[in-house]
Amino acid sequence: MVENDPNFHVPFGWTEAVADEYTPLIETGRVPARVIRMDRSECDVATPTGLARARCPRSDSEISGLCTGDWVTVDADLNVRQLLPRRSAIMRSSVSGRSEGQVLAANVDTVLICSAADGDVDLNRIERMLTLAWESNAQPIVLLTKADAAEDIPIDEVQAAAPGAVVLAVSADTGAGLDVLSAMLDGTVALIGPSGAGKSTLANALLGAEVFATNDVRAVDKKGRHTTVHRELRPLPGGGTLIDTPGLRGIGLYDAAEGIEKTFSDIESFAASCRFLDCSHQAEPGCAVQEAIETGALTQRRFDSYRKLVRENAWMESRTDKRLQAERAREWKSVMKQQRRMYRERGSRR
Repeated sequence: MVENDPNFHVPFGWTEAVADEYTPLIETGRVPARVIRMDRSECDVATPTGLARARCPRSDSEISGLCTGDWVTVDADLNVRQLLPRRSAIMRSSVSGRSEGQVLAANVDTVLICSAADGDVDLNRIERMLTLAWESNAQPIVLLTKADAAEDIPIDEVQAAAPGAVVLAVSADTGAGLDVLSAMLDGTVALIGPSGAGKSTLANALLGAEVFATNDVRAVDKKGRHTTVHRELRPLPGGGTLIDTPGLRGIGLYDAAEGIEKTFSDIESFAASCRFLDCSHQAEPGCAVQEAIETGALTQRRFDSYRKLVRENAWMESRTDKRLQAERAREWKSVMKQQRRMYRERGSRR
């Protein structure tokens, strides 16, 4: 390999803090690298010698499920050898329907949740994406994109659905709001949202170049096609990095109890004043949540969204528990079979 350049990593997120955390974990003969893009058995990485193409471990190895944003180590032959600990991870339930999680992006500091302002702004979807963002240990920012094409931008409604998060109206075409947004970005930033939300156009505006392909949305339903098909990391001109992601159709929750609590912190606050600790917020006397709905302090829509996500997360957790139990049962059966075989072999030698 070419002589290492300790500064090459800097545009890809190799800060002093990252170096202090990861350097003691790097084994002899290996160098740190950041995954820029995944392609099944191979990935593009940024190494101390420059950009390179590395081979990923087999799916059945200890290192599996690599994703864009991961920090890894590679050897002299450009084989990925270690997955360094993730500081954060945006995770949803697997699109296969199995009780497993799928990591969308790793080591993210800020999640930009995009929703097109020129269409129907789906508050339920925003709350779902906020749950993923809060659970990831990153800071969410809700962006109402295409603000220049919107007749009415529901900033107040979105802000009420996103306590603790900044809500901005932006336009990649006119540049409106981008100076404020750019000043807030630090570290690694990930864009998430449905197709047609203008993520790639916004990414290009933040990068200052036409890096990602874009398509027009359909005029009939304001929906777009997946122009971004890979998750890809690029350095931002002002420092930090940006990850553009494909449009999200399904946003299933995976072990997101803390994310739900932060997304619906207002409901959690009301619930703390209920008369009964195990209040279901339905028909119990002294329910502060129902009282908030009656007085208009809380909308029925938001409460229904909260209950739906709580039920979904509980169902996923129960499936995960059952899967783990099944795996333990299979492991135990394998151990018992080996023991019985060993006893039979011992008996045949006597």
